Amino acid sequence: MSNIYENPLCKRYVSAEMQYVFSDDNKFSTWRRLWIALAESQRELGLDISAGQINQMKAHVSDINYDAAAKHESETRHDVMAHILAYGEQCPKAKPVIHLGATSCYVGDNTDIIIQRSALLLVKKLLVNALAALYGFAERYKDLPCLAYTHFQAAQPTTVGKRATLWMQDIMFDLEQLEFVLKNLKLLGCKGTTGTGASFLSLFDGDHEKVKTLELKIAGKMGFEKIYAVSGQTYSRKVDYYTLSVLSGIAQSAYKFSNDIRLMSHMKEVDEPFETGQIGSSAMAYKRNPMRSERIASLARYVTVDALNPALTASAQWLERTLDDSANRRISIPEAFLAADAILSLVINIAGGLTVYPSIIKKHLDEELPFMATENILMRCVKKGGDRQALHERIRQHSVEAAKRIKLEGKENDLIARIAADAAFGLTGGELQELLRAECFTGRAKEQTAEFLTEAKAVLDANRELLGVDVKITV
Repeated sequence: MSNIYENPLCKRYVSAEMQYVFSDDNKFSTWRRLWIALAESQRELGLDISAGQINQMKAHVSDINYDAAAKHESETRHDVMAHILAYGEQCPKAKPVIHLGATSCYVGDNTDIIIQRSALLLVKKLLVNALAALYGFAERYKDLPCLAYTHFQAAQPTTVGKRATLWMQDIMFDLEQLEFVLKNLKLLGCKGTTGTGASFLSLFDGDHEKVKTLELKIAGKMGFEKIYAVSGQTYSRKVDYYTLSVLSGIAQSAYKFSNDIRLMSHMKEVDEPFETGQIGSSAMAYKRNPMRSERIASLARYVTVDALNPALTASAQWLERTLDDSANRRISIPEAFLAADAILSLVINIAGGLTVYPSIIKKHLDEELPFMATENILMRCVKKGGDRQALHERIRQHSVEAAKRIKLEGKENDLIARIAADAAFGLTGGELQELLRAECFTGRAKEQTAEFLTEAKAVLDANRELLGVDVKITV
């Protein structure tokens, strides 16, 4: 326990891998790698920077002297200058050339882009594994008939596997959007205080080509092919909006999945994973609450709302730069990724460990199927020479009585027994059983599932190197 607030995302829900991406060690070592890339590129383009200076900088990429940085920040009230000074203490030879010509956003914004790319790659891995878990589930139950629901009222049957393809399709949409954003993510580069590159143009004695080459060299050293063509001091904050929009989309998909699991759990058709010693309720010992699905819903709500932050930030930026983005971005961007990590870990865990109860599913189906079968019964009897209008009225009367029996008396549906006993229909027991086969009512659900799984398999095959994660649900 502690006497200070700790973020529950980190304490309870999120993987160590995602926490590292947004850690101080990763952030500030990336700042130092960017300063090295700047100095190296400037040296390659003719500035008076020695190999010894660069080597000294490289020797202290990871051993960040946080105490010194904190001391300097308490004096300067400027986090970037504090780390420049702290780095300079460790690299006295290189001190004169650290951050040469750059502004704070050179390290701040470029690092944010690099971190977002790393986090998006982690999210992509989780998305692919969530898709794989649902693929296995859909394949296993592609031909298991179940009631479908519209307005949460019993409707024409589907299959359990077909329902899972709806969850899968949403995830595939999210994967497409993530890949688009990832593909179009660019580095800010080094454009100076207002984005004009004036300080670097001065360093290179007015040589525009060297200034342009400098940016491309830095981008290449940091693993990027492209930089944003124009900027103010910062990259456009719309980039953050597009990134968090992807996470919001993922949250929406997971929320829908979790709600469906909660509804199916209520009907006792499925159970999410439940450990041997797990307690569902402190008061009601028999309960198996779908707490993992509920947690998805809770976190997904947070991510969906959090996507509003970069939208407001992007719209509120003044001219070439304003600092009212900084405090918001320090919180909203990392927490969106942390929550998305927790959400997808839960999806993988639930989809991979769902227990399905075919007998309960059949019971629910059998309760409603007689009503759904009446149209087929009517058509069969008409083909045998019956009067369509007269038979329709007989079915209506029997249906009303059967419904009363169910709703008023709490008894089983006896509609088929009523029809079998009515000579007007002239149907044998065998004919009625044939007309009541659930497979007659699921349309192309099984075939649609198989066809969709072929499409999903192509996506999984294209991302096979990402398959295999060990998610841990701690609470």
